[in-house]
Amino acid sequence: MKLFLAITVLLLAFAAHTGAQDAEEKTVEQRLADFGASVTEFSTNLADKTKVAFENIHTSETATEIRNWFTDTFNKVKNSVGAK
Repeated sequence: MKLFLAITVLLLAFAAHTGAQDAEEKTVEQRLADFGASVTEFSTNLADKTKVAFENIHTSETATEIRNWFTDTFNKVKNSVGAK
């Protein structure tokens, strides 16, 4: 009976000690979840910034002038080839 009581007390002490550590220190699962959330947030921010940068480049004055020049040149070549 004394052995059973001693084992029970040791198990309860171990459980209390483990519970106290969980409150102080993150588990591997929590760390991986936090890392996953950080990666997701970083990729979302990067995607948004990249989208905004491409939109700014697309709507810039220089890009518009280049597109118009290519369109005009293509139409001139098309008309000259079609006229022959």
